[in-house]
Amino acid sequence: MALHVPKAPGFAQMLKDGAMHLSGLEEAVYRNISACKQFSDTVKTAYGPNGMNKIVINHIDKIFITNDAATIVKELDIEHPAAKIIVFASEMQEQEVGDGTNFVIIFAGALLEQAEHLLKMGLTPVEVCEGFQLALEKTLELLPTLTCHEIKDIKNNAEQLVITQAVKSSIMSKQYGQEQFVTDLVLKACTSILPEKTTFNVDNVRVCKILGSNLYNSTVVNGMVFKRTNEGDITKQTDAKIAVYTCPIDITTTETKGTVLIKSAEELQNFSRGEEMVLEEQIKAIADAGVTVIVAGGKFGDMALHYLNKYKIMGVRLMSKFDLRRLCKSVSATALPRLTPPNKEELGYADCVYVDELGDTSLVVFRLDGKDSRMSTIVVRGATDNYMDDIERAIDDGVNTFKGISRDGKLLPGAGAIEMELAYQVGLYADTLPGLEQYGAKRFAVALEGFVKILADNTGVKSNETLAELYSQHSKGNKNAGFNIEPKGSSLIDVTKVGIVDSYLSKFWGLQYATQAACTILKVDQIIMAKRAGGPKAPGGRAPDNDDDA
Repeated sequence: MALHVPKAPGFAQMLKDGAMHLSGLEEAVYRNISACKQFSDTVKTAYGPNGMNKIVINHIDKIFITNDAATIVKELDIEHPAAKIIVFASEMQEQEVGDGTNFVIIFAGALLEQAEHLLKMGLTPVEVCEGFQLALEKTLELLPTLTCHEIKDIKNNAEQLVITQAVKSSIMSKQYGQEQFVTDLVLKACTSILPEKTTFNVDNVRVCKILGSNLYNSTVVNGMVFKRTNEGDITKQTDAKIAVYTCPIDITTTETKGTVLIKSAEELQNFSRGEEMVLEEQIKAIADAGVTVIVAGGKFGDMALHYLNKYKIMGVRLMSKFDLRRLCKSVSATALPRLTPPNKEELGYADCVYVDELGDTSLVVFRLDGKDSRMSTIVVRGATDNYMDDIERAIDDGVNTFKGISRDGKLLPGAGAIEMELAYQVGLYADTLPGLEQYGAKRFAVALEGFVKILADNTGVKSNETLAELYSQHSKGNKNAGFNIEPKGSSLIDVTKVGIVDSYLSKFWGLQYATQAACTILKVDQIIMAKRAGGPKAPGGRAPDNDDDA
């Protein structure tokens, strides 16, 4: 008879063998804070223009070399439940603003680090959270009063310089040294498709990466560029009328299996000739509708290519249904499910469709030079795939900043100036609070100072001296004093004169998400982990794309 080992009394009695239960400050809260601090320290060194790159190798052995926090977090596949909360907050920032993910992770980590000191002093997590919430409310109240520019009309040429500064500041943190060229590309691509009535859509700026040459040979094309070659012999069509099909361009097969009994060679000839005549009639009808370019989501048959060449129609095959949908949007066409002649409403138009070659890569270009172009493509050149991926991330940040400005044109002083001013003002506000919340509010201000420290540390400057100099400037009322990362000249600059600005929306949402995540983690007093199920682990793949992602 097996010996029965009794379980420890308490919560463990209710759970299966192998389950884990942690509770209290020592076991739950401090452990969570420690994990989040380590996670925050990982991305801290990647903050700012002088941030270091990380090599991340994901679960399928793909290598990423980047200092973009969103990419690092996405590919790391973090498992710790508390650190995951910060990851979710940074993902929300990415969806809401498209930039500032590193800000959220670092600030949440800094708040938890400060909270640890307060908990060791004897404060309860609830009192710490209340202090943080009061400081956050004060910060969001101060934020609109500290704006240095406000762009009223994004189409106004007089405000183009400020828009350029805002986009450039965003790109500078990823590609320091090449920021001006990348900014020019982004602004050219964004302004060429700026809609009259609806809001700006980030998905309308596409990136096509072609290996070879260098970054300064990158260009912007109004329309779409695909890394493919054409089907058939026709390589160029001007004033192209485009028909888009989701089906293959070939002889249609029957829905059911059919058997044809052929008794003579003559019957065989007539049978195949009949199929050919049907296909020719279909393509002739399409050509008579004025179509000069056919784009298909399926394969082109040899017989179909023969008739396309005969009727001088250019053929292009796109493998991705999302590319097909974007092309329809770009050229104002309707995707047809069967090989039928399109009517006028279903036809798309492009000024020119042609085959080109860059390096040794074949391209098909759909160019729209008119004002009604709804899609633009930035063709990025570079020596390695990793480098071009990083340029794409910088472009993505720039485009998202442009979108943010089109939604809310308020801009804040950058280079750590806004964080220092908020730290100074919240520090003064904390002294006016009567209860224990003042300690939490004070530590909130200390957490805000951390950004200037990180910028200084990453640049190789003594951070404490820089912090003292900035505090003295902000206490004198110089709200726009920021940290200068350039080795020449003073370590302090007036950021409005240099043109380093931050998006208001990025800071507004970043402060909220980081504080919310930190308070959620602090209010956890128990961690209960059920016993893991046996068997192989389920694949952690991404959810399939739905139509909204296109």
